[in-house]
Amino acid sequence: MNTNLKHKDITGKIIGAAFEVHKFLGNGFQERIYQRALAIEIRKAGLEFAREIEQDIFYKDFPEPIGTRRADFVVAGKVLVELKAITVLEAMHEAQLLNYLKAYRLEVGLLINFGEKSLRHKRLILSQPNRPTHN
Repeated sequence: MNTNLKHKDITGKIIGAAFEVHKFLGNGFQERIYQRALAIEIRKAGLEFAREIEQDIFYKDFPEPIGTRRADFVVAGKVLVELKAITVLEAMHEAQLLNYLKAYRLEVGLLINFGEKSLRHKRLILSQPNRPTHN
């Protein structure tokens, strides 16, 4: 299976839901407003998700967690979604998502920014520990 297409059905629905939220709300709200609206749209899309649930952070193959972090969304147990409501996405936001993917032991992540005039999203794949793929 091409890893670039992994969980494409799920990410497609999430991105569609995000466009619906941005179309209605536009930009200028706080992140938590977009998070609540996106939860409604993801539910309407028929996807299961966890929101603002503390996730364990793992280090290498060590079986015990080394801490926790609250992810904006983990959808279908497979896709991590990080939301922003800022003027411009920066490289550090991508690095943050890649670090979360590695720590959470997930491969696919979406970085969605509601803060720009047009919705902006990036789909990141962590197929190997040091080789992220952007698409």
